[in-house]
Amino acid sequence: MSVRQKTLKERMGEVRAVLFDLDGTLIDSMWIWERIDNEFLGEYGLPVPKDLHDEIEGMSFSETAVYFKKRFHLPLSLEEIKHIWNEMAMDKYLNVVPLKPGVPEFLEWLKAREISAGIATSNSRELVDGVLRARGLEGYFTSVATGCEVNAGKPAPDIYLHVAGALGVPPSACIVFEDIPAGIRAGKSAGMTVTAVEDDFSAALREEKKRLADYYITDYRELL
Repeated sequence: MSVRQKTLKERMGEVRAVLFDLDGTLIDSMWIWERIDNEFLGEYGLPVPKDLHDEIEGMSFSETAVYFKKRFHLPLSLEEIKHIWNEMAMDKYLNVVPLKPGVPEFLEWLKAREISAGIATSNSRELVDGVLRARGLEGYFTSVATGCEVNAGKPAPDIYLHVAGALGVPPSACIVFEDIPAGIRAGKSAGMTVTAVEDDFSAALREEKKRLADYYITDYRELL
């Protein structure tokens, strides 16, 4: 006899910490990077290769800068590349990108139940801190880490283990929310329950995300 899988709401009643990716998971921002890649490489007369997004999926901000410098032979230092990307993205992060559906309500729900929340993002410290301030979300997260602060970016489990450790919660008591396969693999490799989040940018990967993750949502209000 098979054992019935717990519903996501049932699982939420057991967890001690919820860990979020940022882009495509808490905020609707993945589309920005497609535009930035086109504009940035266009400055050097280069097209965006069809395999670029697959190649860099899950990489930290620093790992992505290394990849760009090597692949496109850019006459810039790694710090210059990252500075340019931050400048190109900052205004949109502060003033344009919306929260994903149900994020404010879900964060309040977690806070009311004293469930710890953390962020494990591949993005830069400047952008994650900026968007949290702009959206008034800083007080909801006890730990925020970027891929640049650990040894390896997603799909390695490093960043999720790092954030869980900072929260003092074992992986088995954590649930991860992610929008891309590399992030889902990172959470699973860390020994955590993973919920995939619907995102237009990764719509073509929907079935893969459902296969890799334990659960799937389109709106955080499904959990309330």
